[in-house]
Amino acid sequence: MLDIINVHKTFNAGTINEKKALNGVNLHLNDGDFCTVIGGNGAGKSTTLNAVAGVWPIDEGAILVDGINITGEPEFKRAAYLGRVFQDPMTGTAATMEIQENLAMAARRGKRRTLGWGITGKEKDEYREMLKILDLGLEDRLTSKVGLLSGGQRQALTLLMATLQKPKLLLLDEHTAALDPKTAQKVLKVTDQIIAEHHLTALMVTHNMKDAIKHGNRLIMMHDGRVILDISGEEKKKLTVADLMHQFEVVSGEEFASDKAILA
Repeated sequence: MLDIINVHKTFNAGTINEKKALNGVNLHLNDGDFCTVIGGNGAGKSTTLNAVAGVWPIDEGAILVDGINITGEPEFKRAAYLGRVFQDPMTGTAATMEIQENLAMAARRGKRRTLGWGITGKEKDEYREMLKILDLGLEDRLTSKVGLLSGGQRQALTLLMATLQKPKLLLLDEHTAALDPKTAQKVLKVTDQIIAEHHLTALMVTHNMKDAIKHGNRLIMMHDGRVILDISGEEKKKLTVADLMHQFEVVSGEEFASDKAILA
């Protein structure tokens, strides 16, 4: 479902601020893979997601989604294949619009607009059923402005909106990092449920080693702009944070230096 082939990206090339962010990233995800991505600051985690999303052009390599080469496609065209949830809960929703209006926008994404844009009674019933999955009481607040919701509620709603049309690939960029631990775990539980229920292929960047181990069927670790560990199946289920740190040190020849990832 996703092929990242020898992707390179350098920012501010030829200047004193030159930064080689991606240094030959290679990754293949099968249909239905839920892959977590871990690594220290500057490892290339979010940069890889931005490369897939088309936030900026890559310098070298290729990116394919479901066999379709999207390397040269602009960001708005890639939206037909991708769903995305950002770290900031305020990014994925329209604060001044109602919950049902946000869901309607997500449902109509990529479709032709007509004069009959209003939300039907049938759609409202469907949205209520969808919102029940979140277990946040939002099914009874369809007309509430999204700006009145908490960060966790907005992030859960964004997740629902991003998966409403079953994207070929779901990108989760530290989507629980800005939430308190209890709310983060609730959003992760909903994430697991939605991905499993719709058989989605997902790439989830996280700074939390425990979450990276607990969620998904596959884990990759990045360092210096490339993938240095790729663990799946039974090996992943048996992993501990200590195991992961040890493997990192063996492969990279360095100590894992991200306190945030270790202590989270």
